[in-house]
Amino acid sequence: MKKSLEIRSVRKSFGTNEVLKGISFRIEPGEIVSLLGANGAGKSTLIKILSGAFTEFDGEIFINDQPANIGSPLQARSQGIETVHQKINEGIVAGLTVAENLLFDRIALGEISRFATPAKMVREARETLKSLNLDWDDEMLKDDVFNLGIADQQLLLLARALSHNPSLLILDEPTSALSNAEVSRLFEIIQQLRTDGVAILYVSHRLGEIDELADRLVILRDGVIQTIQSKPFNWSEALHDMLGMDLREAQFGIEEERGTNVVLSVKDAQIFEESNSWSIDIRSGEVTGVIGLLGAGKSEFARSLFGAEKFKAGAVEFLGEVFNPKTPADAIKKGVFLISEDRARDGILESWSIANTTSLPFLKKIASGSLINFGKENDLAAKMVEKLKVVSQSYKSTVDSLSGGNQQKVMVGRWLMQNSRLLLLDEPFRGVDIGARREIAGQIRELVREGNAAIIFSSDIDEILESADRVLIMVEGDIKFDSYLSETSRNEIIQKMSEVA
Repeated sequence: MKKSLEIRSVRKSFGTNEVLKGISFRIEPGEIVSLLGANGAGKSTLIKILSGAFTEFDGEIFINDQPANIGSPLQARSQGIETVHQKINEGIVAGLTVAENLLFDRIALGEISRFATPAKMVREARETLKSLNLDWDDEMLKDDVFNLGIADQQLLLLARALSHNPSLLILDEPTSALSNAEVSRLFEIIQQLRTDGVAILYVSHRLGEIDELADRLVILRDGVIQTIQSKPFNWSEALHDMLGMDLREAQFGIEEERGTNVVLSVKDAQIFEESNSWSIDIRSGEVTGVIGLLGAGKSEFARSLFGAEKFKAGAVEFLGEVFNPKTPADAIKKGVFLISEDRARDGILESWSIANTTSLPFLKKIASGSLINFGKENDLAAKMVEKLKVVSQSYKSTVDSLSGGNQQKVMVGRWLMQNSRLLLLDEPFRGVDIGARREIAGQIRELVREGNAAIIFSSDIDEILESADRVLIMVEGDIKFDSYLSETSRNEIIQKMSEVA
């Protein structure tokens, strides 16, 4: 059934902090509306109200011009509303199989017995996967969902939502972990859903996606709708309304830096059993960008340098000495830090404050004997919040209560508060707006100007162009291209990636 959604004068506060300040807009059947706003603007709060996660708020919600009572996620689903949240861990249940997670809603409702045989679970799960044309084998479907990569977890949540045939679909950063091919497939599905009359609320920080998909923009800043645009969009005005700065300010440029001192030397490294070996030197005073598609080996490269995995072959020297960390703790002691790709799984602990999370990797440095010096911990967190411009009530706020972009600022910021000789950043800009991306990139630039080195691992070409001095292209575990950005171009990078993909 085709349905419209209308939000009228919605307000939401957390204590004295008013997050939404009278939000009103409408989505018609078969329309894609993009909700655009900087991190902390109130997007996630509005989504949680519409999905039934937050039930206490002022204002009204109408579906097909009738007042709607959305008192729980189950009631939202009964109204035809399906939501794919940005925080993947909110929809994944570790300890259950991939098949059980795909069927979780139906199991909870009693439509499928939780005592069903694994074979039946697999059969039913395959039907759910058809919505995205995914062909996962039996072994994968029977495995613990925790073993899935972040991209496959994202696909799982999308397939589960689409299997309910929603009338109103809310997508919060749905492509943040997907490959280009997976994004293209998702866009085809979204276009078909629009044709079928599904109303879609689409949230993304990737402006190209919005420009391609959206019929209208709703631009939110500090809990207030600044403007609503219809196509063709005026992106200069949109960025100004979103960030309080114009497009030229937001799309900052950098002056290329070239280091001279080698801090890291990797010789004859092999990431996968079947991949070619390669050698590379990383210099202080510059930012190196490693770009590649999902499965290219970027994360394995980063984790091997951090002691979380092992190279299949090769030798590494760091600061002129043999470097073979057996654990991440060994790497941290040497000044090698990693900001992980999956912040929810590897960096965020439930109900931990910003202060606790910031100090966690460096407890010995803030301890007095065997006791944590909470004064030092709070001072460290307060400085990090100010430095990274984290939007929160205070450093005592829990990290899992923050917006996705502000969570990422905390994950990056905590490593920037300690002395790092080599900073490894795996997809550091995932889920952050263009303004926050600028702030994070500026902090990375400040770090390398102090004589340190940084490597950014990303699948987004524009992120590398905006933040790095040098680019390496990685394909199937092998480095295929190495150039300073002043000696190449966006088109050449795309061409090189396509030649070897």
